[in-house]
Amino acid sequence: MAEHRSMQRAALLDAARSLLSEGGTESLTFPALAERTGLARSSVYEYFRSRAAVVEELCEVDFPVWAAEVSTAMAAADGAEAKVEAYVRRQLALVGDRRHRAVVAISASELDAGAREKIRAAHGGLVAMIAEALGEMGHSEPRLAAMLLQGVVDAAVRRIELGAAEDPAAITEAAVAMALRGVRG
Repeated sequence: MAEHRSMQRAALLDAARSLLSEGGTESLTFPALAERTGLARSSVYEYFRSRAAVVEELCEVDFPVWAAEVSTAMAAADGAEAKVEAYVRRQLALVGDRRHRAVVAISASELDAGAREKIRAAHGGLVAMIAEALGEMGHSEPRLAAMLLQGVVDAAVRRIELGAAEDPAAITEAAVAMALRGVRG
């Protein structure tokens, strides 16, 4: 019985990822989850009390996986500057991943305080990851620099997600250049 519930919960989360990546937060409804999983709508409520609860669980499950991929890329890099480059490149490489599209859709939505706090905490983990490398590069305020760097990454993510006129590879290269050299060009 526990295994069945676990499988159903995983199927609901997978359906939620698909709905979010295909249609944004408006598409994440209990009737849509029920339809995607073949469950009765009332059964969805047995697993999640609200849409916010689905969002919170997605953050708890998906963000650590995404962050681990960024961390692994940084760990494989040699030197602080290479770590910054890996940090930017890996996040932008993940843009097409359903988990990432779901997190982006979630971040853009109106959420309750608990879900917003989980997202803030997850982003704080990303910022902490890169602050050490920025400190090694001589930044007097590595946490501030890390937050600004994440802003560059977030802007590049949005540009790629919007299907901007620029090629995603060009956006990635511009973001890496901005991260490493600032606005000097």
